Amino acid sequence: MTIDPTTLSLEQKAALLSGRDFWTTKPIDDAGVPSIVLTDGPHGIRCQEAGQDHLGIHGSRPATCFPPAVAVGSSWDPDVAARLGAAVGREARAFGVAVVLGPGVNIKRSPLCGRNFEYYSEDPLLSGVLGAAHVNALQAEGPGASVKHFAANNQETERMRVSADVDERTLREIYLPAFERVVRDADPATVMCSYNKVNGVYASHNRWLLTDVLREDWGFRGAVVSDWGAVSDRVAGVLAGMDLEMPGSGGATDAQVVEAVRAGRLDEALVDQSVRRVVALTALPYEPTGNLDVEGHHALARELAAESVVLLKNDGEVLPVRPGTRLAVIGAFATAPRFQGGGSSHINTTRTDLPLEEIRTLAGKRDVTVTHAEGFTVDDEGDADDLRAGAVRTARDADVAVVFAGLGDRQESEGFDRDTLLLPDDQVAVIREVAAVAPRTVVVLSHGGVVSLEGWHDDVDAVVEGFLLGQAGGGALADVLFGVVNPSGHLAETIPLRLEDNPSWLNFPGEQGHVRYGEGVLVGYRYYATAGVPVRYPFGHGLSYTSFATTGLEVEATGDDRAVVRVTVANTGDRAGKHVVQLYVSTDTGPVRRPLRELRAFTKVALGPGETRTVELVLDRRAFAYWDVERGEWVVPAGLYAVQICHNAYEVSAQATITLTGDPVVRELTLDSTVGDWFSHPAVGPVLTERMRTGMTEEHARQAAENPDGLKMVESMPMRQFLAFTNGAIAPDTLEQLMPLSTTPVPAK
Repeated sequence: MTIDPTTLSLEQKAALLSGRDFWTTKPIDDAGVPSIVLTDGPHGIRCQEAGQDHLGIHGSRPATCFPPAVAVGSSWDPDVAARLGAAVGREARAFGVAVVLGPGVNIKRSPLCGRNFEYYSEDPLLSGVLGAAHVNALQAEGPGASVKHFAANNQETERMRVSADVDERTLREIYLPAFERVVRDADPATVMCSYNKVNGVYASHNRWLLTDVLREDWGFRGAVVSDWGAVSDRVAGVLAGMDLEMPGSGGATDAQVVEAVRAGRLDEALVDQSVRRVVALTALPYEPTGNLDVEGHHALARELAAESVVLLKNDGEVLPVRPGTRLAVIGAFATAPRFQGGGSSHINTTRTDLPLEEIRTLAGKRDVTVTHAEGFTVDDEGDADDLRAGAVRTARDADVAVVFAGLGDRQESEGFDRDTLLLPDDQVAVIREVAAVAPRTVVVLSHGGVVSLEGWHDDVDAVVEGFLLGQAGGGALADVLFGVVNPSGHLAETIPLRLEDNPSWLNFPGEQGHVRYGEGVLVGYRYYATAGVPVRYPFGHGLSYTSFATTGLEVEATGDDRAVVRVTVANTGDRAGKHVVQLYVSTDTGPVRRPLRELRAFTKVALGPGETRTVELVLDRRAFAYWDVERGEWVVPAGLYAVQICHNAYEVSAQATITLTGDPVVRELTLDSTVGDWFSHPAVGPVLTERMRTGMTEEHARQAAENPDGLKMVESMPMRQFLAFTNGAIAPDTLEQLMPLSTTPVPAK
C-alpha cells in the first residue's frame, strides 16, 4: 500500500520505524496500516509463536529445512537456488510471513567464520548470481526477501562492534558486488544492514553505505532493515537511510526520533521517506494460506541436496557402490546427521532423513549388505576406545567402509568463530584405523565451513563433501553413494593445506575493535592462485561419475570493453551428468595489481552420454574492469586479456586472448603530481622529455647519459618540490603550457 506520511502525526511516523515486538511491525489502525511478520530464513521458515528469540534457542513451527547456502553454493546452479527460493516463498505464504530474512551473500573471507554455512562462496560473482536467483524466485511467490548482511560481515568475533577496515577498491570488487547484483537483478524488498562497523562507522548509520552506494549508485528502492539488535544510534540511522529497526525498543528509539525532529537535528522529510519505504512492505501478502506441501517439499529438498554434493576424491572408482558389496557404515553422523547450522536460521524440520536408513533402503534393492558401528560420538559421551574398536571390527569384515564425519553444533555456529580447521581427534583416529583395515574407505563429510583433510586424506579412497544438506540430506547422500544421482557439485571455497596459508590468517579476527582486511582483493582462490600456494582442493574442483571435454573456444570482442565467448562441451563418458563451465579472465593491464585470474562467468550443462552442446557466455565491461580509487569508478584498461576455460581456479583447459580498447583516461597534471606522473603521461610525457632534451646544456646532457636511471630516484617527488630541488631544471612556463594537454582523453594503459 501507499500512504501520505503528512497525514500521520510525527509520533505515528516514528512508531512505524521500529518493530512492535521481536518479529512484527507496528500497525496504525486508523490509517489502515497493518502489522506484518518478518522471520528468519533463508533455507527455511523459522516461524516462532512463543518464546521469541533470534538465536534459535526457542522452538518454531515445523517447516522444511532446505539445503543451506554452503551447499547451494557448491551446486553452482542458479536453478537450484531459484527452486529453493520459490519453495521457501510458498512456505512463507503458508505461515503468513511477509518478509523472509535472507539470503546471505557475504563473502567467505576466512574459513573460520562461524556463519559461513549461511553464505554461498568466497567469490562475489557466484554468490551474487545464486543470491539473485533465490530472491527473484522467492519474491515471485509473493513475500519479500531481505538480502543480508550489508556489509563486510565476515566474522562472528566481536560482530556487534568490530570495525571492518577495508579499502574502497576491495569493498567494490569483493565485498559489495554480490549485494549489487541482487539489488540490480532481483529488486529485493529489503536489505538488512549488518552489526559491524565499516571503516569505523556502524553499518546501521553509515550513510555512504546505505544511501550513497546502495540507493544512489545501485538504485535500491526498498527498505533497509537492521539486523536484530544492530541499531547503535537511531537518529543517525534515519539520517543515513536505515528505515526499520528490529526488534522493537518499547518506544524508546521512537521518542528519540521525535525529539530529534522537534529539536531541528533531523529533517522530518527523511522520516517521511523511511515511512514510505516501510509502509510499502505492507503491500506484500501477509495473510496465512496454510498450504504447506510437506511431502512435495521434502522430495524437492532431497533433489536439491543431491545437486550440491561435491565428490572430492574417487580413487579406483570405489564409488558408486557396486551391487554385491559388503558395506560398513560408521560414524555418529550416520544416525544423528548434522544438516543445518546453529543459530537464527535453525529450522524445526517436518521430518529428517537418516543416512543409515536411506542407505539400507537403497542397499536392499542392489544386493548390498549393510553393517553399522557408531565409531565415535558427537557429544563426547561413551568410551572412545570401545567405540573405535567396534568400528575397526566392523570395517575389517566389509568390502567398503563409509565413515560419516564432520562438525557438530558445538564446533561451529552463529555467534562464534572457529579456531581450527581440524576434525575432532576421535574422528580422525577412527578414519585412520578404519582405513588401515578396510579394503576400501570412503569418508562423507558434514559441516558448515571447510575442514582440513590433512592427516588422513591419503589413507582413504574417496571423499564426499556433503557440507550441510538440509533435512533430506541423508537420502541425498545415499543417492550419490549408490549412483542414483551423479554428483555435479564443485567447491565454492578453497580447501587449504594449512590454516596459515589463508590470506586473512594474519589479520583474522582482528584486535582492539578493528579487523584489517590487509589481503585486499586477494581473497580465497585469488590469493592462492596468484601466489602459487599449494592447496588440497582448489575453488571450482569437483569430480563426476562420467567425464567431460571442452573444445572449440572462441572469443569475440563485441565492443571496446566487452566480449562473447563460445565453447563446446561433450560428455565423453557412459553416464548422464552435469558439467560446470568455469570462465576466468586474466590480465596484468592497468595501474593496479590484479589477481592471476578471476571468475567472470559460469554455467551448468546437463548432458547425456556422448551428448555435445555449445554454450555462449557473455562478458560485460565489469568482467574486465577494476575499481579505480582515484577516479571513483570502474575502469577497463586498454590491453591484452586472457579468457580461460578452467577445470578449477588452478587448472586451465583452454585459453584465448583478446585486445580491448578500454576506457579513455584523463590524468590531469598539476604541480602536485609526481615527476613520474609527468614523464609517464601518454600525452605529456613524450613532449616534456623532448623539451628537456633540447633545452639541456652539453654538461647536463653528458650527466644524463652517464646516469640514465637518475630520474627513477625522484619519480615519487612532487613536481613542485622537484623544481625547487633542481633550481629550475624545467621552466615553469613549460609545465603551464603542457597542463592543458594532460586533460585530453587518451587510451588507458
